[in-house]
Amino acid sequence: MHHSKADTVTTVLARGRLGIPSVVFFVIAAAAPLTVIAGGATTGYAVTGVRGIPVSYLIVGAVLALFAVGYVAMSRRIVNAGAFYTYVTHGLGRPAGVAAAMVALLAYNAMQIGLYGGFGAVLAQFLQSQYGWNVAWWVCALAAWAAVAVLGLLRIDLNGKVLAAMLVGECAVALIFDVVMVGNPAGGTVTFDTLAPSHLVAAGIGAALVTAITGFVGFEGTVVFSEETKDPHRTVARATYIAVATTGLLYGLSAWAMSVATGPDMIVDAARADGTELIFNLVSPHLGASVVTVGRVLFITSLFAALLSFHHTVARYLFALGRERVLPAALGRTSHRTGAPKIGSIIQSALAMAVLIGYAVAGADPVVHLFFWVTVTGGLGVLVLMTVTSAAVVGFFAHIRHCEGPWRSTIAPVIATLALTAILFITVREFDTLLGVPPQSPLRWLFPAAYVAAALAGTVWALILRAAKPEIYQAVGLGAESATASLRSPNAIRQPA
Repeated sequence: MHHSKADTVTTVLARGRLGIPSVVFFVIAAAAPLTVIAGGATTGYAVTGVRGIPVSYLIVGAVLALFAVGYVAMSRRIVNAGAFYTYVTHGLGRPAGVAAAMVALLAYNAMQIGLYGGFGAVLAQFLQSQYGWNVAWWVCALAAWAAVAVLGLLRIDLNGKVLAAMLVGECAVALIFDVVMVGNPAGGTVTFDTLAPSHLVAAGIGAALVTAITGFVGFEGTVVFSEETKDPHRTVARATYIAVATTGLLYGLSAWAMSVATGPDMIVDAARADGTELIFNLVSPHLGASVVTVGRVLFITSLFAALLSFHHTVARYLFALGRERVLPAALGRTSHRTGAPKIGSIIQSALAMAVLIGYAVAGADPVVHLFFWVTVTGGLGVLVLMTVTSAAVVGFFAHIRHCEGPWRSTIAPVIATLALTAILFITVREFDTLLGVPPQSPLRWLFPAAYVAAALAGTVWALILRAAKPEIYQAVGLGAESATASLRSPNAIRQPA
C-alpha cells in the first residue's frame, strides 16, 4: 500500500534505510531556502514595511522546535504519519480532523499556486536581464505549470541526488551572499537593529511572524519518513530539530545581512524598489557575474522544486481523503502504470491553471498579489494546522497510557499551543499590514475567513457522514489502516473520539 501514496521524496526512500542527513536534505529542499531568502524575506520587507523580519525567523524557529517535541512523540504512535489531519482526528475527534483536512487542502494549494507568481516573475526578469527577451510573467508561469502537471502524472520525482546537489548549492550561495553583504555594510558599520527583540512588540509583528512561518512550511514532512528511518525514535526527532535550526538560522542570518547591506532604516525602501532582485543587486558589485548568475538560476530551480513538492503534497492529501472515502473514492485510486494519485494531481493542476488565468486577465502584480499574498495565506493555514495539531497532541497523550514523560506529552505541547495561538491571534489582527492594504480593506478579513469557511465545511461534512455513512465515519483518520482496521485487534489502534 505504501508505494501508492509516495510523494516527492518517498519514492526515493521506500527502498533505503534512511539516516538523519537524508531526511534533513529532503525536508529543507522542500522548504526551498533560496525561495524564502531571495523571494519571501525581501517581499516581506517590501509589502509589510516591517523591519523585524530577521528576528521573526529566529523566534518562529524556536516555537516550531517546541511544537516538534510533541509532534514527533506522537509520530511514533501513529502509523499514517503523512498528514496533520490524522493527528487532529486522534487527538480531538473526527469532526475536527475532517475540518483540519479541508484547511490543509486550502493551505497547501495556496502555497503551491502562490509560488507560480514568484516563479513567473523571477524567470521573466532573468530572461530579460540575461538574454534581452521580453516574456510575460504568466507565460513563464504556464511553462512551469505544464512541467509540474506532467511530472505530477508521470511520477518522475526530482531525484534525491539532484535535490541534495541543489540544496547544497542554495545554502552555499546564501552563505556567500551573507558574508558579502555583512562585509560591505551601509555606512561602514554593521548594525544589529533588525535582530532586536524589541521588534516583537512593535506594530506589524504579526505580519513578520506569518511571513517567517511561511518559510518553514514543509518541515512538518520529517515524520512522513518515520517508517523508512533506521531508528525512528531518534532519527525523526533529530532530523526535525536540525531542519528547523538550520533553516531558522539561515533565514534569520540572510534577512539580517540584507538589512546590514542597505542599512536598517533603508531596508524597506530598498526591498520596495528592487523586489526579488534585492539580494542579487546588493552582492553584484562585490562578486563575479558568474556567481550571481548561479545564484539567480538556483533561485529559479528552488522555486520549481517547491512547486513540485507542494503539488505532490496536495495530490497526496486528496488521495488520502479519497482512500478513506471522505472525498469521492475516485481520488483514492492510483494510476496503474505509474502509481501516481492521478485524479488528485489533475484537480490540483486544473485549480492552479484557473487561478493563473484569473491573475493574468486581471493584470495583477505576480510578486505581491500572487506570490506574497497567496503563499502567506497558505502560511496562515499551516499556522492554524500547527496550532490545532499541537492541541491535539495534548489531547492524545491525555487519553492513552504512555511512557513519554511530562515534557514531551504535556509541557512542551502546551507551551507550543499557547505560543502558536498568540502568533495566530496577532497575525489575524494585523492581516492588513501583512497584505499592505488599508485597515478598512475587506481583503484583510476575506483571506482568513476562507479558512473559517473550510473548517466549517469540513465539520458539517463529518457530521453528515456520521449520520448517513457511519462506516466511512468510523474509518476517518486511519489512513492506510482503514482497509485493514477491521482485521486487527480492537486495541491495536486507539479509535478517535
